[in-house]
Amino acid sequence: MSAAHGANPLRDAADRRLPRIAGPSGLVIFGVTGDLSRKKLMPAVYDLANRGLLPPGFSLVGFARREWQDEDFAQEVYEAVKQHSRTPFREEVWQQLIQGMRFVQGDFDDDEAFEQLKTTVEELDKAQGTGGNFAFYLSVPPKFFPKVVQQLKKHGLADQKDGSWRRAVIEKPFGHDLASAKELNEVVHEVFPPHEVFRIDHYLGKETVQNILALRFANTLFEPIWNRSYVDHVQITMAEDIGIGGRAGYYDGIGAARDVIQNHLLQLLALTAMEEPASFDADALAAEKTKVLGAVKLPRDLGASTVRGQYAAGWQGGEKAVGYLQEDGIDPQSKTDTYAAVKLEIDNRRWAGVPFYLRTGKRLGRRVTEIAVVFQRAPHSPFDHTATEELGRNAIVIRVQPDEGVTVRFGSKVPGTQMEIRDVSMDFAYGESFTESSPEAYERLILDVLLGDSNLFPRVEEVELSWKILDPIERFWDEHGKPAQYQSGTWGPVEADEMLARDGRSWRRP
Repeated sequence: MSAAHGANPLRDAADRRLPRIAGPSGLVIFGVTGDLSRKKLMPAVYDLANRGLLPPGFSLVGFARREWQDEDFAQEVYEAVKQHSRTPFREEVWQQLIQGMRFVQGDFDDDEAFEQLKTTVEELDKAQGTGGNFAFYLSVPPKFFPKVVQQLKKHGLADQKDGSWRRAVIEKPFGHDLASAKELNEVVHEVFPPHEVFRIDHYLGKETVQNILALRFANTLFEPIWNRSYVDHVQITMAEDIGIGGRAGYYDGIGAARDVIQNHLLQLLALTAMEEPASFDADALAAEKTKVLGAVKLPRDLGASTVRGQYAAGWQGGEKAVGYLQEDGIDPQSKTDTYAAVKLEIDNRRWAGVPFYLRTGKRLGRRVTEIAVVFQRAPHSPFDHTATEELGRNAIVIRVQPDEGVTVRFGSKVPGTQMEIRDVSMDFAYGESFTESSPEAYERLILDVLLGDSNLFPRVEEVELSWKILDPIERFWDEHGKPAQYQSGTWGPVEADEMLARDGRSWRRP
């Protein structure tokens, strides 16, 4: 068959149905003994290998202070994989993966250790055929980012030779305000070109987040009403039912807004509100997200349109929960927010006058992340008031986690002789519609790093615009008293309910 009559999948490089497989490459993980590495990164590497998406000579190098040999590191990876991997364990995959595993012991200011790392990388190039291509994953506290990056430069590990690539992968937070984000970006870009820097926001790797683009732009059903003429408001929620656990050292002084709103929720807002990109390549996507974030406008009265809270003692899942100020390692005078809610507007033609309500918190009613696009009421109703008194607003709810899918809520007549209308829902669930389970976000993101595909990674402009939105709110909170208290297991402080009530609206109860 000629090309005119049908595409040859072996030649059609643009055929999205074909799996994308990484070329010769390796991954170096700094902070490899941490929770993120053990629970997410190492299992994700195994799952990619198990799915045949890594090259045969793929190499994995761990860098940490532990006094480990290569076999100790391999055992650690093995235990992490057995405990946390998504796909079944296969001995033949493991035996192939273990050939390229190495461990380097050292501190971040240890020149000898970085020289050893350089030697290890060069040896793996020869033994495994990695082609000089390595990504350096900084799974370390943000204060160490500059040091590690500078050490990579000092010892020639960031040098790209003979068509090979070297990339930096940075975990959030990207700074703690606009000034620190700019400083961090300058340090990193002195060593790695901007297109070789991958800022991880794991929410962007979730299938349901990527489905926002499919829902909006692959269907004629939704996009015509996705604007101020039909939408009343948008609610974006990320709720957790756990406290800070053992993260006091990281969390205190950071808080919910910096930890979640600045990155996850503003990225979800951008994907929900942006215009259709010219294509789905990284530059086109980033351009549209940047436009939206640049158009976000803070209300004048931050006292009436923002709320911060702190969880107090209460009951969670049938167990007594202590308050934030009673958690181990927390200053009893701490003003750190464990709950944050903000009202934002987007100053453009599509969204003028439509409020976007963002909220996040710990120790809330349940673990859930969702985007709810809530529509205006019908401009005219021929029904009696009594017929529609139980009818709420139409809504499209994108469920990001845990039960991934989309719900469409609308009114329907109750069976019977009377005309009575109530809310009903139509549900799409990933688990019921597709036989293949969704890959973990880190699987997709690590593979994209190795492929050099930056579609799902925030650009420097997006990071800085997000801080420009959040910084005035944080300054206002610093100047105005303490966070409102809310009981563990509830849905946040009453002040957050009052914030929406002033607009004649209410929060959804997921």
